[in-house]
Amino acid sequence: MTSVQDILFQPLQMGPNTLKNRVFLSPLTRSRSVPTNVPNAVNVEYYKQRAKGGAGFIISEGTLITRQGTQWQNAPGIWNKEQVDAWKKVTDAVHEEGTVIFCQLWHVGRVSHPEAPEQVAAGTPVYAPSAIAARGGKFRFLPGQPGYVTPTAIDDPWKLVALFKQAAINAKEAGFDGVEIHAANGYLIPQFLDITSNHRTDEWGGSVENRSRFGLEVLKAVIEIWGADRVGIKLMPAGGGNDIAMPLEETLATFKYFIGQADKLRIAYFALFRHTEISHEFINQERTTPHDVVATYGPIIKNALVFGTNRYTAIEAAEEIKAGKIAGVLFGFPWIAHPDFALRIKHSKPLDNVFDNAHLYQGAGDNLEAQKKGYTDYPFASYD
Repeated sequence: MTSVQDILFQPLQMGPNTLKNRVFLSPLTRSRSVPTNVPNAVNVEYYKQRAKGGAGFIISEGTLITRQGTQWQNAPGIWNKEQVDAWKKVTDAVHEEGTVIFCQLWHVGRVSHPEAPEQVAAGTPVYAPSAIAARGGKFRFLPGQPGYVTPTAIDDPWKLVALFKQAAINAKEAGFDGVEIHAANGYLIPQFLDITSNHRTDEWGGSVENRSRFGLEVLKAVIEIWGADRVGIKLMPAGGGNDIAMPLEETLATFKYFIGQADKLRIAYFALFRHTEISHEFINQERTTPHDVVATYGPIIKNALVFGTNRYTAIEAAEEIKAGKIAGVLFGFPWIAHPDFALRIKHSKPLDNVFDNAHLYQGAGDNLEAQKKGYTDYPFASYD
């Protein structure tokens, strides 16, 4: 009988990159790039720990391609040289442990706030496909903790495509092994895909083909920089994040078309965020469109790897890999309190570190040392 360990710790070839196992680190926003948006020494240690802890593949936390006033004041960016140089220290540390790392390229679209300090510093409006506000949001650092506001419809979406392309160039300079396009959680690309957030009447809206155009052009732009086999994309067809979701019929038509077209580009992988009934802080279950994401879209994908994500157990991951449904799993929360999560699976160690929920998205203060709390202070298990 094949064990969970035998399945999960098989290497995997992903284009030119060899992944040492199938236990991956999912992008996790932790908002620790103080004082503003430049990765620091504590971020370097965080990623190095998880590479040392056995991650076969790491995708960075969402990394902003341009200055935006997100709900995460200290989310990192990759739009300037200081950030590129800082990320180089992260990628070097990860590579020292023999782990492959991609940069997740992130634009939040309409879910920025015009009064957030970073948006004010940017000197630009909050852009989106259409001037339609998302419901929800809470900018805890602004007076009154306001929610989302009505964005400005971008006049020329090619301007936003160009931002992704430049970020891809910067990610290469920073030493990443590839890039993942963040097209989930109700951010910019899903805002173009979704009929509730995209009411454009030009070539970027209306039909499935037109609504898919933006995401496909972003993929093509970054492929020009990296080559297709070093580009992945994260998708969340069941929706529920940041007020994005469509009726099932429209969802199926949209994502079957988009995934089919993206697969023709021969990208490295699709990370499919599955639907579950498990509560999630940033997913409104009432706004989801429940369906089996992997079973629905996996068969469409002929040229790329399929990765699963969202609340998998190690046993579930092994079962789906063995069945040929997916090639690997992006685990999220288990890695937060267990920097050696993969090694614990490999050696059958319990996941017994106590989760520090109070410091999930912030340190214990504003200085660098305080960022370690609930971030890099979780111990490894003993492997004597």
